[in-house]
Amino acid sequence: MNAGVAAAAPVLAPAPPRFAHIRRAWDANFQRPLAKLLPGEYYVTCDDEVIFTVLGSCVSACVRDRKLGIGGMNHFMLPLDRSGGGSHWGEHANTSATRYGNVAMDRLVTDILDLGGQREDLEFKVMGGGNVLDMALDVGGHNVQFVRDYLKRHGFQIAAEDLGDNFARKLYYSPKSGKARVKRLTATVNRAVFEREQSLAGDCTVRDAAVPRAGGERG
Repeated sequence: MNAGVAAAAPVLAPAPPRFAHIRRAWDANFQRPLAKLLPGEYYVTCDDEVIFTVLGSCVSACVRDRKLGIGGMNHFMLPLDRSGGGSHWGEHANTSATRYGNVAMDRLVTDILDLGGQREDLEFKVMGGGNVLDMALDVGGHNVQFVRDYLKRHGFQIAAEDLGDNFARKLYYSPKSGKARVKRLTATVNRAVFEREQSLAGDCTVRDAAVPRAGGERG
């Protein structure tokens, strides 16, 4: 190969059919495949990949089997699906339901277990939930409350978190290593992230955001 000529990016193995809509590409910085999540999406892998998303009021759970390195990440917009199964949103079936935390968490954990992960070896890191525009309806706060209540109810411990406050975040997660990298964004970006979330939410209502109250390091 001639000096100064960049090597061609490797051809990625196809994702499982249920994740065929996830945008994946080789990332020269990480030297790994990078999967990019939009709000309402989730992704699980057995391979050495990096999962990326941008969070405003939304929350992502980064989950893996710490022994096997099987894991994934979700990106949910609202705590609970109150549609009774009748919710229709987005282009793909899994983004319709998994914009809601209860569905997004259940599917992420179930997929990891189905691939051989063990419940007792699961590691959880949770990020996001910013009140990015200081709105009276703190959707981010409701999402943070939900994910904490969910994990407590199911007997899971939080290994690391970066939750709340009033800024958006970029999040990179490697299930194989368990490393989660967070970059906090500026106020100008906050508004852009908020407007994107609202646009994608579409038919979300104030009712959807309400949550019934249940009775470390970022690496």
